[in-house]
Amino acid sequence: MQQQDPRHQYPAPPYEQEPQPHPGSDQKMAPKADHGETSYKGSGRLAGRKALITGADSGIGRAIALTFAREGADVLIAYLSEEQDAQETVRLVEETGQKAIAVGGDIQDEAHCQALVKRAVDAFGQLDILVNNAAFQMSHTSIDELSTEEFDKTFRTNVYAMFYLCKAALPLLKPGGSIINTTSIQAYMPDPSLLAYAATKAAIANFTKALAKEAIEKGIRVNAVAPGPVWTPLIPSTMPEEKTKTFGQDTLFGRAAQPIELAPIYVLLAAQEGSFITGEIYGATGGRPIA
Repeated sequence: MQQQDPRHQYPAPPYEQEPQPHPGSDQKMAPKADHGETSYKGSGRLAGRKALITGADSGIGRAIALTFAREGADVLIAYLSEEQDAQETVRLVEETGQKAIAVGGDIQDEAHCQALVKRAVDAFGQLDILVNNAAFQMSHTSIDELSTEEFDKTFRTNVYAMFYLCKAALPLLKPGGSIINTTSIQAYMPDPSLLAYAATKAAIANFTKALAKEAIEKGIRVNAVAPGPVWTPLIPSTMPEEKTKTFGQDTLFGRAAQPIELAPIYVLLAAQEGSFITGEIYGATGGRPIA
């Protein structure tokens, strides 16, 4: 990619985005999100690898799927219900010459998580990389607005599903395999409007560091990425319109990140070049501290 001033590399607020119903659609993003469609060039760093990525229909998950494919990996794209977005991710992966499978369903269900792992192994013959990326959030002005049901859903989607998938996948991963979780700047600088979401992201960071100590005994590395504000369908479908239009303006760059700006970190953590990295949280927060 040509050298550029990162402050002006992508659109900055105010954004023209209109509100979307949850879980949102990539097709309706304005400005359009960049997943690396025209910019990312692979170099074979994941040749022969097989990956399972949750939330890979759009946003960061789509960018991970595309970059992994351009690095030589086959990908299982796990998604909730966004069929049109998921099929677009399949198309992008298959354009690289790699295999793609899209599997819909709710990762709150342990049986579905187990089925995802089995489907990946059945389809590809092995599983080398697990990326726990899917997440649920809703913003509220007060804890009084946060129902017990929503709090439970947030933890089941963001934390329980990660546990289910790691538990199912770890016995099948071979030495050199990798688990990558998505935490957030919210784990370190929580916003009260995202009370439940922020708490889950702190749990993910802690879980990552603990599991890394166990998994390395099998030669498996476990790490996490902590994004700051990223321009994905999650934003207009879960945040007030006024916050969406100014989303990311408080970073040092004055803008939100695009999904492709996160994906290369996942490539590093999945590739053999990251062989001495485990138990780490990689921040891509637009300049905010995570420690």
